[in-house]
Amino acid sequence: MIKLFKRLNKKEYSMIGISLIFIILQVWLELAIPSYMSTITEKLEQSGTTVNQILQPGMMMILFSVLSAVASIIVGYFAAHVAAGFTARLRKDVFNQVMDYSTQDIKKFSVSSLLTRSTNDLTQLQQFIAMGLQVIIKAPITAIWAITKIANKGWQWTTATAVAVVVLIVMLTFILLMVQPKFKKVQSLTDRLNLVTRENLSGIRVVHAYNAEDYQNQKFNKANKDLTDTNLFANRVLALMNPGMSFISSTLTLAVYGIGAIIINQATMGSARLTLFSNMIVFSSYAMQVILGFLLLSIIFILLPRVTVSVARINQVLDVKPSIEQPKETAQEPTQKGTLEFKNVSFRYPEAEADAIQNLNFKATAGQTIAFIGSTGSGKSTAMNLIPRLYDVTAGQVLVDGVDVKNYATEDLNKRIGYIPQKAVLFSGSIRSNIDFGTSGTNGQKSDDDLYNALDVAQSRDFVEEKNKKLDAKVAQHGDNFSGGQKQRLAIARAIARKPEILLFDDSFSALDYETDQKLRTALKEQAAQTTKVIIAQRISTIMDADLIVVLDDGKVAGMGTHEELLKNNEVYQEIAYSQLSKEELAE
Repeated sequence: MIKLFKRLNKKEYSMIGISLIFIILQVWLELAIPSYMSTITEKLEQSGTTVNQILQPGMMMILFSVLSAVASIIVGYFAAHVAAGFTARLRKDVFNQVMDYSTQDIKKFSVSSLLTRSTNDLTQLQQFIAMGLQVIIKAPITAIWAITKIANKGWQWTTATAVAVVVLIVMLTFILLMVQPKFKKVQSLTDRLNLVTRENLSGIRVVHAYNAEDYQNQKFNKANKDLTDTNLFANRVLALMNPGMSFISSTLTLAVYGIGAIIINQATMGSARLTLFSNMIVFSSYAMQVILGFLLLSIIFILLPRVTVSVARINQVLDVKPSIEQPKETAQEPTQKGTLEFKNVSFRYPEAEADAIQNLNFKATAGQTIAFIGSTGSGKSTAMNLIPRLYDVTAGQVLVDGVDVKNYATEDLNKRIGYIPQKAVLFSGSIRSNIDFGTSGTNGQKSDDDLYNALDVAQSRDFVEEKNKKLDAKVAQHGDNFSGGQKQRLAIARAIARKPEILLFDDSFSALDYETDQKLRTALKEQAAQTTKVIIAQRISTIMDADLIVVLDDGKVAGMGTHEELLKNNEVYQEIAYSQLSKEELAE
């Protein structure tokens, strides 16, 4: 908690300081009121008391109450401002931290967990700050100040108050120890519920197609029931707090008046009885202020178990040091353009028993096409992911334009690369905003001609122009209003629009028919002749024209060469090729 609050800025600290001043003023005003009650009591016991003598302290009580309310409003304003501002900045820090994560770092958390930490956990913290700033400071000041006021009013009353405070602390400690583990479990169960819901919504078409509604409902009901039961237990324990506080408060009031009755009855002189009665009234008021202080703390006890868990989860995200350190500036000026080289590259996933890639070597110059092919799990996508530094090599070097990718600033490296992942990713907005995505500092700086040129190469212009708004046609979330092939072609157009030196196609033609596949590759050869292309494909027809084909088998290089060379002397390539095309088709 303290670690997180070190992120408060000077303005927020100054607001907290101002709040502290007004909280002290508020407590002073509230504790001054009982003294006027004592004055009124003494006046009423005296003969010849006038209305003015009663009215004056009464008006002071009203004035102090109004001023106390004003001070409370001011404190609430600053508390809300600090809570909202700090949480907004913290949410930005969490988002930026996650944006700096490598693929490996993100896998330490589930996506649903990161969403919960960025929303629910930060909301818990915001509520805690907004209420806590008013309560945490006020409660101990009120309790301690009230105790000093009643310390000399009678040891019997003081003892009764001390016993009530001890019982109160024991009760609050018991409740905290009971609910703390449950609230920790609540957050993980919330992650689980979000995961089940997210999976169900993302795969709703598959759920319907397989009549799996009952199965998904059972998964959701179990996750929902686990969360509900845990919440119920924690809230039932917390529900003991209010009646417990009321019981202790009422018992203390009775004890104060009971002890007062005995003491007053034992007094022999009338003036002594009057003093004792006045002290009893004042003591009763101050004792309630002590209890009120702890009552205010009980609010924190309600929020504290959950917020401590939330803070720990937020810190977990902020404490992860990105496994891939990105230099702020490119350490070495590139001497080449459009070249890609793997030098003795090996890579092993964390905690894996064997390398996913072993001793991979090749070099591509500007305009060449390099293709990876192999069975599922052979390491094709892993090898490609090393180029844009989604992972860092375990051994060897990946060079782009003659410079190790580790020496590039992220922005400089990404400018040289156009990456199309296996699963086409589109963002809600328009076709224009998706094609122009990240092409420059801000969207909208590419001309329509540039965008249409990219669409032409990606064989996307026909269905784009069929839309009423053409480039400004709406793209739904995840691009759900487009077919799989259309999404892939738009993703390819986005990469081409960047005009990068190297294009990475990670099985990006899988949803295209053979005719569209061939047209797209022909257009790439003509329109992007100087662009180096790295292609992962399952279809032999997609990579037959590549300048160099790398055959991978279980992470190892099983062969390298052109289509003709591999077809003659590589068994792995032959097996893949003959399973897809006839000898006549392969010879064409």
